[in-house]
Amino acid sequence: MQALYQWLIADGEALDIIKQFREENPSNKIDWEYFEEVLTAVPKEAAALDAYLVPLLDRALTALDPIEHALLYLGTYELAHRIDVPYRVVINEAVELAKMFGATDSHKYINGVLDKLAPVLRPLELKQKRG
Repeated sequence: MQALYQWLIADGEALDIIKQFREENPSNKIDWEYFEEVLTAVPKEAAALDAYLVPLLDRALTALDPIEHALLYLGTYELAHRIDVPYRVVINEAVELAKMFGATDSHKYINGVLDKLAPVLRPLELKQKRG
């Protein structure tokens, strides 16, 4: 999330941000494969991710708090492409990150948007859960 935030704010190149994060965080606790996947895919797919998000937002993308924007990109990407991660886990992780890094009610906003998006991107998974 922090790297996506940096990409949104600084409009930097994903590969430069990856390099910077690797240098600043040499820990083995980071899943670098996943980190690089997200940070290279989200900028490439930003227009498609925006197309999913815009109809669900109560404001323009440009009016989103950058932390909320980064979390919505992360959650949307995971819902669309990481089918191995249950949709409830995707939403919960985004909400928890919003509680840690976002404004007071960011977690409610993130939850609301991703909860509306889940049936669009994961209709079969939701049908199985309810069925």
